[in-house]
Amino acid sequence: MSQFQRQPMSGRTAFVTGAAQGLGLAIAQGLAAAGAQVMLADIHGAAAEHGAVALREQGLCAQAVTLDVRDEAAFAAAFERTVARFGPVDLMVNNAARSSGASLWDITAAEWDEVLAVNLRGCFFGCRIAGRHMRGRRAGRIVNLSSIAGQQASAASAAHYAASKAGIGALTRSFAAELAPQGVCVNAIAPSAINSPALQAMPEAPRRALLQATPLGRFGTGDEVAAAVLYLASDAAGYITGTTLDLNGGRLMR
Repeated sequence: MSQFQRQPMSGRTAFVTGAAQGLGLAIAQGLAAAGAQVMLADIHGAAAEHGAVALREQGLCAQAVTLDVRDEAAFAAAFERTVARFGPVDLMVNNAARSSGASLWDITAAEWDEVLAVNLRGCFFGCRIAGRHMRGRRAGRIVNLSSIAGQQASAASAAHYAASKAGIGALTRSFAAELAPQGVCVNAIAPSAINSPALQAMPEAPRRALLQATPLGRFGTGDEVAAAVLYLASDAAGYITGTTLDLNGGRLMR
């Protein structure tokens, strides 16, 4: 029953993008609490460092690095810095994302490219960099943050954000098929209506409508997303790859 140990990430290293706030920070906190050595990567380096300091003050193991996931060379350098600091990376969490509430009629070409570059191209770079590292060790986990927005249309989700999150599902399956023979598992998580800075910034009327459309009658928490990541990273999930785990309070049942 060792896969159900109290600190399932003890002695393991995790790299989390978009970790300065919101879901990324919650994931980093959950992994560190489970015993992992965590690198918090974010384009807002000072905020990521603040998060890492807070974790270290709790006696946990965390460092921070400034990273723009759109830049493949910078991504590879940040990853190698993590390996040099902590040793081999056991878990890559591709969480960095950008969104906006623009109507599909108003999205500019530049904004479309920006959202796809951060959300999808950044995820691709993270999967490929981590995948090359992990396949050589014949072990590792990659978890990508998708969204219910990539599964069904919603007035709350802009078209370019939805397209990027749908793409993450396909990307996850592609890397899962490629890396399975080397023992590397690649999965995605699709949250919806999680109590985060993005949700709190939403106007009251659509936020209330979103709550009413959620069968469980409440918003999810960052801790619940972190728990899902922790499960997929644990030994207990060693036979799961190429799947998307829904965390949506029942909004989409399938």
